[in-house]
Formats: sequence, C-alpha cells, structure tokens
Amino acid sequence: MDITLLDKTKLLTPEQLTLATDIIEFASKDSHLELPDDTEMSVTFVNNEEIHEINREYRDKNAPTDVISFALEDEGMDETPIIMEGFDIPRNLGDIIVSVEKIEEQAKEFNHSFERELGFLVVHGFLHLNGYDHMNDLDEKEMFDLQRKILDDYGLKR
Repeated sequence: MDITLLDKTKLLTPEQLTLATDIIEFASKDSHLELPDDTEMSVTFVNNEEIHEINREYRDKNAPTDVISFALEDEGMDETPIIMEGFDIPRNLGDIIVSVEKIEEQAKEFNHSFERELGFLVVHGFLHLNGYDHMNDLDEKEMFDLQRKILDDYGLKR
C-alpha cells in the first residue's frame, strides 16, 4: 500500500508516523479489508485551526473535529460515479485529515495513550475511506466492531 504522510504540525515523532502507516497497512491486509498492494491514500496531520477551517468549508460545521475523511469513491448528490475498472492504475482511496491537538485532548479525556488515540483516529478515517459509516445503529455497530478488532489485533487495546 502506498501511504503518503504529511505532518504539517511537525509535532509527531518518527515512531508515531510509522505507527500511522503500520496500522493502515495492517488493517488493509488479510483478516480485515484485503486491499490490493497498489492501493494509495494520504494522511495529513494538522492543528485544530486548520481542521476547523476544513470542517467549516466542507462540512458546514463551525468547530474543530478530530478526523475528516475525503473518500474519492464516494459520490455526492448529482455526481457521476468515476469508474476506474479496466485501467491499469492504482486504486486511490482518498485523504484523511487528523488534528494532532484533538489526539492529545482525547487521549487525556479517554485516559489512554497518545498512540492509542492516534491509531483509533487513523483507523476510523481509513474505514470511512473504505465505505464504512455510522449514520445508523446497524452501520455504527459494524464499523465500530471492525475498528475495535483492528486496534485490538494490532495491539492498541484500551
């Protein structure tokens, strides 16, 4: 899997950036999502101010949030689907934006490590890129159960 990471905050350690890449790779494999090796995506780490702007512009929510996913395969209202089958190009899932400040805040709030919260938010965004959502109880259970399984199997238990 080709994962582009960008830490715009310059606050994450090399080990934390490796964790983000490793847990996505782990989730994309056999017992979880089984994605092709040439799948592409990006993860950008920002501060609360930047994610607030993105949240306001793209989601009409005037507050910072923890993670936002932009799935390339999702179609909005009145959008024509993009069919890439039959072309010899990698599948690009899209982009995840994560607030480093929210990682810190929520790790304290939920009384677990910074690394556990980083892994949680990256996996959460990754599942959104792969079509999972939590708009109703059934979908939420499916997404959150898989999210918990990935984190537990990886070793990031609460």
